[in-house]
Amino acid sequence: MKRLAVLWLAPLIAASLSACATRQPDPPTCPDYAAIAEMTRAYASLEPLPNPSDALSLAGAVCGRDKFVRLLGDRYGKVVGYKAALTNPAVQKRFNYPAPVRGTLLDAMILADGAEVPAKFGALPVFEADLVVVVRDASIHEARTPEQVLAAIASIRPFIELPDLIVQDPSRINGPTITLINAGARLGVLGEPIAVGNPSAMSAALRDMTVRVIDSTGRELDSGKGSAILDHPLNAVIWLADDLKKSGITLKPGDLLSLGSFSRLLPPQAGQTVRVVYEGLPGNPSVSVRFR
Repeated sequence: MKRLAVLWLAPLIAASLSACATRQPDPPTCPDYAAIAEMTRAYASLEPLPNPSDALSLAGAVCGRDKFVRLLGDRYGKVVGYKAALTNPAVQKRFNYPAPVRGTLLDAMILADGAEVPAKFGALPVFEADLVVVVRDASIHEARTPEQVLAAIASIRPFIELPDLIVQDPSRINGPTITLINAGARLGVLGEPIAVGNPSAMSAALRDMTVRVIDSTGRELDSGKGSAILDHPLNAVIWLADDLKKSGITLKPGDLLSLGSFSRLLPPQAGQTVRVVYEGLPGNPSVSVRFR
């Protein structure tokens, strides 16, 4: 299997090497394409990876992440958006890193409300209550307040993210590691659009809402306030838009932006149905997933 995976990746590696020939040299600690090819093979096979070296720098991790996303794109489709990770202080504490990091969302990662997926959908699968905004236009890069963000988005959508921590020892994950593994992006379940409405009222509702994770019996598995993400969930949009702009990426209409976790990272169980409810948003919208 490994030989077949390497054969499948070989043309992609060659193309990437050719494209990179005129670029600046990789920063120190950036994994080479052989290492990223093995990482991509393991990701596709749902196999845990050895943890990266503790010497991995953030710059090296960003470089490696970008190579990883390029190789993933051939199998998982075009870029459909981006995610901010480590936007919740509790999650930052768990991974011992005090700032957000970025990942890329690909077409095959996005599932519809009510999707059924294997409980073992990744090497180290977890799920979390998240939220997505849909970009209206590139003016989002100039937004500096939640109300200005609302003026630059088309809609808000409930979202259960299904990340994959993928490494053999998740207790050693830090900022560079979570960056290298594309912020754990694996799958996500997207709910129906919510209209922005009155920007001032929606901004307050997003900040003050209670996001509840419940099972099929109605038992609450976890909950969090809207303000758990950077004091206001739309502050994650501001951070993402700025971080992308620094990398020369301009957001376009329809791009999805995942804002981070309102809940703890929870392990899926076979036979479990999970629903996330956004109490305080218009109509108390929800989104659900079933694990088989």
